[in-house]
Amino acid sequence: MSDKPALSYKARRRWALVILLIGMPLYIVLAVNVISWLDRPSLLVELVVYVLLGVLWILPFKFVFRGVGKADPDDPDQDQG
Repeated sequence: MSDKPALSYKARRRWALVILLIGMPLYIVLAVNVISWLDRPSLLVELVVYVLLGVLWILPFKFVFRGVGKADPDDPDQDQG
């Protein structure tokens, strides 16, 4: 098995951008709607739901965001030092 990810570094960066610019606002709207369906829960319940939803959104996309903030490992023009 190879340690190389299924998506290239550039593809992961692009997908991360799409997820943050399009997916995240949609997920926020969904989270607010979930709270509104709960018929105005207490502040503590509302906080717990927001925290859980805030953590759960990243789990399916963990592989996309891993290493995106670092330099491209496949870039031959990268300075070594």
